[in-house]
Amino acid sequence: MRLVLGLPLGVLVGVSLGALGGGGSILAVPVLVFVVGLQARAATTASLVVVGAASAAGLAGHWLSGRVRALPGLAFGVAGIGGTVLGSRLSRSLDPHVLLLVFSGLMLVAGWRMWAGRSRGGVPAGADPAGPAGPPRAPTPATSTTGATGSADTITSGGTVAAAANLAAPVDLAAAVDLAAPVDLAAPVDLAAPRPSGRVALVVKLLAAGTLVGFLTGLFGVGGGFVIVPALVLALGYDMAAAIGTSLLVIVINSVIALLVRISASGVDWSVTLPFAVAALAGAWAGSRLARRYPVDTLTRSFVVLLAAVALYTAARSALAL
Repeated sequence: MRLVLGLPLGVLVGVSLGALGGGGSILAVPVLVFVVGLQARAATTASLVVVGAASAAGLAGHWLSGRVRALPGLAFGVAGIGGTVLGSRLSRSLDPHVLLLVFSGLMLVAGWRMWAGRSRGGVPAGADPAGPAGPPRAPTPATSTTGATGSADTITSGGTVAAAANLAAPVDLAAAVDLAAPVDLAAPVDLAAPRPSGRVALVVKLLAAGTLVGFLTGLFGVGGGFVIVPALVLALGYDMAAAIGTSLLVIVINSVIALLVRISASGVDWSVTLPFAVAALAGAWAGSRLARRYPVDTLTRSFVVLLAAVALYTAARSALAL
């Protein structure tokens, strides 16, 4: 009966992962503990199955839409292997109530990061802010002082050549700069490009973020999308759509690694985990479609309010149980 009550919440976990690229895994553990009735350690292990499966389902939709950067995502996931193993081993030694109390603090941090990093332009999560690439536009003909339409270089009645550029035309900055384009390290050095020291700093930041995400995944059974998405946006200059799609790839990698480390010691209650995972899969499928219709800002604000309420409830229950 408790599992039946938890299945709709499993759908909600998947919806968040599919639509926002993270955050849903934060809800999985308290739902499995307080609604389904699992112990804290069993819930964090089961959460890895749920989060990994739901992220893989959400990843498929983003991949087909071209919103996944595979090589950076793989590098980010590999960078977190050490942290994942460390977090998984540390989880075994913590008191379950202490684990949940710390976890509630992590939920509040996740909500704050998601709120602070939400889209401000009202762009749907599944849309590229630069807009779809349409067919080339025909050049706008210039107009002479007599009103006749001519070529780009129009000669006025006084014999003076008019400016070829149409200064009134809008400038498409998104077409001029492709922030998501891969970096070709073999290309000639451009004096305007970032210095090697800047590239080293970038690599260090990505390694640190990958290790932190892996540690959180191993310790709490969460995906860490609230860390991955800002890291991809700020460090690599990805738009939100590409960051969300790529974060799902990282979450899948970290979840699989953490599960392999944990499963030999704690095992998985498949009678509970599989139905919950199926519900999350259905939610992820729906969430990837919501991402195409609604602004990510609207989805994020609604989710953060729910996340804060669950965090406060989890903290209160865990503190009373100590």
